Amino acid sequence: MRLATTLLRLTPLAIACASFGASAAAIDPPLARALAAGGTVEAIVAFDDRAVPALVDPNADVVARRTAWIAMLRATAERSQSALLARLRDDGVEHRAYWINNTVWVRADAATIAAIAQRDDVAAVYANAPMRQSLPPLEGAPSNEAALAVEWGVAKIRAPEVWAAGFTGQGVVVSGQDTGYQWDHPALKAKYRGWNGATADHNYNWHDGIHSGGVATCPANSPAPCDDNSHGTHTMGTIVGADGANQIGVAPDARWIGCRNMNSGTGTPQTYIDCMQWLLAPTDLAGGNPDPAKAPDVINNSWGCPEAPPPTGENCTPTTILQSAVDALVDGGIFFVASAGNGGSSCSTITDPPAIYAKSFVVGSTTSTDAMSSFSSRGPVAGVADKPDVSAPGSNVRSSVPGNGYGAKSGTSMAGPHVAGAAALVLSAAPSLRGHPDQIAAILRATSVHITSTQVCGGVAATTFPNPVQGYGRIDAYAAVQAAIAASDAIYEDGFEP
Repeated sequence: MRLATTLLRLTPLAIACASFGASAAAIDPPLARALAAGGTVEAIVAFDDRAVPALVDPNADVVARRTAWIAMLRATAERSQSALLARLRDDGVEHRAYWINNTVWVRADAATIAAIAQRDDVAAVYANAPMRQSLPPLEGAPSNEAALAVEWGVAKIRAPEVWAAGFTGQGVVVSGQDTGYQWDHPALKAKYRGWNGATADHNYNWHDGIHSGGVATCPANSPAPCDDNSHGTHTMGTIVGADGANQIGVAPDARWIGCRNMNSGTGTPQTYIDCMQWLLAPTDLAGGNPDPAKAPDVINNSWGCPEAPPPTGENCTPTTILQSAVDALVDGGIFFVASAGNGGSSCSTITDPPAIYAKSFVVGSTTSTDAMSSFSSRGPVAGVADKPDVSAPGSNVRSSVPGNGYGAKSGTSMAGPHVAGAAALVLSAAPSLRGHPDQIAAILRATSVHITSTQVCGGVAATTFPNPVQGYGRIDAYAAVQAAIAASDAIYEDGFEP
């Protein structure tokens, strides 16, 4: 690797002893410790330049706006990254460039990364540490029998009343980034955008953000959707799942696409970024020909980026790294649903990205009796008002699991998909809201049901809404759809194009 020897002639020991010298401000402590240990490490190289979404024409349709926004993101990244990328290519340094948040992932030795950090065009270099998630386990053994019923959470938010009114998610594309998906599960296959009823085409409908490792049943860069955990298949079932009269999903006629951002439940900042970029402009299986028109309308995010285990003991990444990617998705017209986390019932337990971001629509969990789930993380979130935004069914939720089976899980991971499905119902009833996540969010908040709670967090009374325990309340899909139709009618009456 000529990069290291050309730009900086230091051994890993010399780098550690010098505390990285001039690059100390650019290298975060977890990465510095990893580099001092020697060997090859993964890092995220960050640049300061940011595209400005306000420059995109707000009156253009959603695809035109998204296309223009992506062009701005790409131009910004090209301007910032071109010199470094040329050097990395010349010197054979393994890397991946990301335009969604203007970062570059690299795998290199200590001297090479220290050299990168000393470049004038680099703002900072961060560790890309693996983060093991505590994903909700199955509660009991899975069953291969399909219950002939509507699941309690689906009924609780009044989705069947929306279906009866003729809105089932038709015309809407939803997505998730998770442990992967069993695409041909009986409850999911007919809803997969890559299935036309006879053949499967995974181009633009599936992306694997895991580029190394994997297992035999779900290898790295898998060309077809797979799930090495069950978490992803379960969450997607709650959004769209249906198997005859077995109604596990909120929006059974929405179509879905997916990305794997965790390897057996372990993700890194880079795998999360990888999926978020693909979701903003899906590509073919070779990673080429990105198409913003094929992006989903709604993304479910039942994952977090928790603190690293000892000896690192640091947050997964500075908030700006993942936040800029989340913001880019929302600025691209996509409704971004994020689970609050399972650190409750204490206050101030919403602590992990992406639930700590203002543009994430954050969801807490409720029980079948409309009480807050004990495990559901509570706010407040420092510097971010009104989190969680809402709550939704998340305790003992039955949904699809790999192997064509069904099983129950509990967690805010199960609550978020109810909201993603409700957003799909809203969009099927009011297509003029497509590409306007702020309006969808406002409708879901305003129509939520205030459930009884006595817990006080952040000094906000339990009878004041929103509050840091349940947000604006437990969602009501039927009320939200009625409000969306009224809002859409008002747009037409005022003479504006949707």
